[in-house]
Amino acid sequence: MRSGYEAVIGLEVHAQLTTASKAFCSCPTEYGAQPNVNVCPICLGHPGTLPVLNKNLVAFAVTMGLATQCSIRETSTFSRKNYFYPDLPKGYQITQYADPICYGGSVEIETDNGVKHIGITRIHMEEDAGKSIHDLDIDTLVDLNRAGVPLIEIVSEPDIRTPHEAYQYLQQIRQILVYLGICDGNLEEGSLRCDANISIRPIGQEKFGTRREVKNLNSFRNVEKAIEYEIGAQIDIVTNGGTVIQQTLMWDAAAQQTKVMRSKELAHDYRYFPEPDLVPVVVSETWREELRAGLPELALAKKRRLIEQYGIPAYDAGIMVDDGEVAQFYETTCSLLEQRSVEAFKLVSNWTMTEMLRIMGDKKCSINEVGVSSQQLASLVDAITSGSISSKTAKELFPDMVGSGRTAQEFIEERGLRQISDEGAIKTMVDEVVRNNPDNLKKYIEGKTNLFGFFVGQVLKASGGSANPTMVSALMKEALEASQSSNTVEE
Repeated sequence: MRSGYEAVIGLEVHAQLTTASKAFCSCPTEYGAQPNVNVCPICLGHPGTLPVLNKNLVAFAVTMGLATQCSIRETSTFSRKNYFYPDLPKGYQITQYADPICYGGSVEIETDNGVKHIGITRIHMEEDAGKSIHDLDIDTLVDLNRAGVPLIEIVSEPDIRTPHEAYQYLQQIRQILVYLGICDGNLEEGSLRCDANISIRPIGQEKFGTRREVKNLNSFRNVEKAIEYEIGAQIDIVTNGGTVIQQTLMWDAAAQQTKVMRSKELAHDYRYFPEPDLVPVVVSETWREELRAGLPELALAKKRRLIEQYGIPAYDAGIMVDDGEVAQFYETTCSLLEQRSVEAFKLVSNWTMTEMLRIMGDKKCSINEVGVSSQQLASLVDAITSGSISSKTAKELFPDMVGSGRTAQEFIEERGLRQISDEGAIKTMVDEVVRNNPDNLKKYIEGKTNLFGFFVGQVLKASGGSANPTMVSALMKEALEASQSSNTVEE
């Protein structure tokens, strides 16, 4: 960090949950509906209405807590957070304050210096507000479809020190949420939102500096850029003799800078008090352990297992686990191989990372919609590793396999593409080519080794292009070396 300062960063991640209905009523949670259709007297805050807690909200919160090594509170309560905003119809938000349902967890991120643990202070349940739309020159429109949609807020400890660590932490939180199936992780649609609390202090100082909060960062790139800018801004303030004031900021992506929204509120500004219309939430040990038993293998653990089990590069494993379906496709393909070797596993990885992901990008589809099944790709890799076809032939064949439902073997037999991989047959052709080209053999022995390609080409020509080129090269090398040795002995 420049100027002898280090950053202290904590993130608050708001994850919109994929429940079918809202947190305290039965209204649907679908994204993109016509404005103000998914509403009812409860989520609009009409007098006399009472909230009813969505059990899946609790289950999803506990699941996230278990996945991030949190302790789960057996009994927790809801509170009212009071503030005025046009898209908050009740005039308060139902949230958790004093006793969040999950606390004291951590997640791992991978840094250049190894694995780092980022603490989780708390995970609490709450409802979302509506959405203000500022498309008109004078008026602001309000869409309350989102009001009451269930959220969990994941609050980190101030353990993050760089913008890139913040980026990695947010990526890890998103991966966990998506793998658990409790949030789609879409920042652009607002189902994942991030606030960053940032302060600076002289390196070596224990006491935290005054923090400023940057609100509603809606992309991974903006999180990294906003934090980087804010760190620099705070260092400039301090080194120029100023004092950092506690404020709430917004990130202006167009101007690439933070802008002040308001002075930072404190907890007492919201006049939190217990929600009188909801009873305490009780999570029994039995239910908690049932949820724990249902946890899937998470992305980071899967990445490490893929590297160890299949011997593939860390980069490939990291890309594949970003999309759980891609990782599943890879493992299914490997399980269908006739020759299960590290070489074959790496070939499956190469084909998945290149051809499969390329088509996914072109078609903007999932890997299961590419048109090549795990069985088809396994058959293609088997054909390469067994020597039935060359890698070059496989690349020419692959486009025809897409959408056909046919295996590589079917195309190979139909088109007569099978290579000759019989060592005896190839050796016979090699010996014949060497015997029939004495002049070029003499030149090769005298040092014109670039003729090696000529000899290999003659064998491939004699075989009609069906001889295994790798075997041809190896056997030709042996034959020419034997001729050189024989010539040396004669001299």
